[in-house]
Amino acid sequence: MKKTFLALIVISSTASVYAQTGWTSLFDGKTLNGWKRLAGTADYKVENGVIVGTTVFGSGNTFLVTEKEYGDFALELDIKIDDTTANSGVQVRSHYNPAGHEGKGLVYGCQMEIDPSSRHWSGGIYDEGRRDWLYPGSLNPAAQSALKVGGYNHIRVECIGHEMKTWINNIPVAYLVDTMDQKGFIGLQVHAVGKQELSGEKVYFKNIRIQTAPVKSVAFPPGIYVVNNIPNTLVNYEKNSGWKLLFDGHSSKGWVGAYKKTFPEKGWVVGDGVMKVLSSEGKESTNGGDIVTTDEYKTFDISFDFLLTPGANSGVKYFVTLSENNSGSAIGLEYQVLDDTLHPDAKLGREGNRTMASLYDLIKANKQKRFIHPMGKWNTGRIVVYPNNHVEHYLNGVKVLEYERGSQAFRDLVAISKYKVWKNFGEAPQGHILLQDHGNEVSFRSIKIRTL
Repeated sequence: MKKTFLALIVISSTASVYAQTGWTSLFDGKTLNGWKRLAGTADYKVENGVIVGTTVFGSGNTFLVTEKEYGDFALELDIKIDDTTANSGVQVRSHYNPAGHEGKGLVYGCQMEIDPSSRHWSGGIYDEGRRDWLYPGSLNPAAQSALKVGGYNHIRVECIGHEMKTWINNIPVAYLVDTMDQKGFIGLQVHAVGKQELSGEKVYFKNIRIQTAPVKSVAFPPGIYVVNNIPNTLVNYEKNSGWKLLFDGHSSKGWVGAYKKTFPEKGWVVGDGVMKVLSSEGKESTNGGDIVTTDEYKTFDISFDFLLTPGANSGVKYFVTLSENNSGSAIGLEYQVLDDTLHPDAKLGREGNRTMASLYDLIKANKQKRFIHPMGKWNTGRIVVYPNNHVEHYLNGVKVLEYERGSQAFRDLVAISKYKVWKNFGEAPQGHILLQDHGNEVSFRSIKIRTL
């Protein structure tokens, strides 16, 4: 009787604290009331005040989801995952299609990833059953060691308006701006396993609570990269972190033709939220020609969306000085923008160093096919140049190459490339950003930059 009485006091006190701070418990510590299992056949049960999910061989991804839907909220819970071969996640604003996955049922929507593997993408945001990765964990390297395997991790997810933020053990991880979902259920995932010996792996969830409007948002420190899926916009956090738009979505302000004082009168179309180079049958810089920023940059973080037409070729160049006065495209380090399947340039160069996201003619982009968006879909490129001359290329949030600008290894690559005729190629202290006219129709948008 005394133990029961004390337990009642603890539960009552906890509920009172939640009520005073605007939090509501989503798990009573005893039952799965308010939750239901969807999609797979993995097991969920309550043990010692904890929801325990157990993998089952032959099952697809399985979700324990709330019966209620939520719009704006902050969600907190503790998760334990015991093995680096396991995987889990927390669904937010998600939905269910009972006819999906060949009639087995499909849960779809944003998921905060729990990934104890060597990839370390925990806290990243995955669009389950729909768009794949939205915020890979590699976009925030400082947070990749936040998850601790074998112990409980404190998780926080905020969904307010179009913004979603994640934390693990009070370390900020991901920041997504997206308009796909305004509300939906919350879910706990037990991931499918592909091997019989992985059956029986467990994931533990406890202390699950939610705060709905008004939500007390927790601020992110400045400088964390934001995946902003609203074209040509910056949220206040991005502005406060130093980001600026290089394209406002409706004018050519800040851009001129290479070797010119004004924007090209033909060959480029600006409007409807895009900056588009028109086709001229693949003839390099013979129509409108390349365009460059009026400003120059030394160290920076730049990202851009690009939309290819079949067989198209273009590029985003950096450290462009315009000092060479050459014919054709202006000279600079180039993030290759290319249809790898149809354009012949993908098979030229050395070992694939002219394919999409590569450092053109120098270093091949190491990318998986799943992270290349198909023709007709926008891809996002990113180039980061640090003060120590370390450079990184990203494609759709995944780092695909890195190098040291000006190092001996870099110079050795230049010496066997088409750039060997240019003295000190790629080593200028500063330069313009360039969008290339390679004679094919390619569109650009959401071009944003932050100086480092």
